[in-house]
Amino acid sequence: MQFFSKIPISSSENPIGYQSKIISIGSCFAENIGAKLHFYHFQQTTNPFGIIFNPVSIEIIIRRAIQKEYFTEKDIFFNNERWHCFEIHSELSSPDKDFFLKNLNETLDDFLFQISTATHFILTLGTSWVYKTISTQELVANCHKIEQKEFSKHLLSASEILQSLQNSVRLVREINPKCSFIFTISPVRHLKDGFVENQISKANLIAAVYHLVQNHLKELTLHYFPSYEIMMDELRDYRFYDMDLLHPNETAINYIWSRFVETNVEKSSFSTMNEVETIRKGLQHRPFNPESVSHQKFLKNLHGKIERLQKEYDFIKF
Repeated sequence: MQFFSKIPISSSENPIGYQSKIISIGSCFAENIGAKLHFYHFQQTTNPFGIIFNPVSIEIIIRRAIQKEYFTEKDIFFNNERWHCFEIHSELSSPDKDFFLKNLNETLDDFLFQISTATHFILTLGTSWVYKTISTQELVANCHKIEQKEFSKHLLSASEILQSLQNSVRLVREINPKCSFIFTISPVRHLKDGFVENQISKANLIAAVYHLVQNHLKELTLHYFPSYEIMMDELRDYRFYDMDLLHPNETAINYIWSRFVETNVEKSSFSTMNEVETIRKGLQHRPFNPESVSHQKFLKNLHGKIERLQKEYDFIKF
């Protein structure tokens, strides 16, 4: 007897392996995927400019990097004793203006290098709702806790999102034509916008990505992974949410990750992933008697596994 409907997911024609170079960018669920990739020591970069929820802000930062539009004083502002930029997350903000600009531009250079060498670009879209400054009509990625009265709120249409995603793909392919894209919709619910408003927001994102992928079916380099649908259908129960009832909990994240692996990761990489996990667990082991013969034998065996793995993949560091 089957107690839930398992979503059929087509396997990627361009799966991720240990030789792949991956960029994961977007909402907070991008951080969850990025953390898993990091745990298994894939070559990956996650949200170099912090969490970005909407597709247009993702396009803006990709465009800035590829066109080498370096940040200047006109792009930043001072508020609550820290320098901020509307295009990036507050985690990069700083009380030192010179350091802030230097860090932003060094990160931009590094991001450009990552884009130019990436084999896979994972875009996790969180919301269709965006905010614009009333004074300049600038669309912002983060409001940095500035008063709400300074912004107007807008809902991006599916066609606007589609155009933005097409722009992002085109920009990346100008310098990296062979890069594959994986699109997914964050399963995190944005209920501060309202229950109905959250559903409309997700619907516009889904419609836009659907049309984008359908229009490129013959290329086999644009793939949709249904994170949102898995959460809403396979895991349709509050026991799979965190305490805030908005974010997927660890059980849900692990399940969605398992489905990602089975459809988007090379099967030949599974043994290496298992080896990495075994080594990580071994490194966390705390013996009762560190000087015992059995523990010394355990350590020798563990370091042997590390050496063998690093001979094959010199970028893996424990």
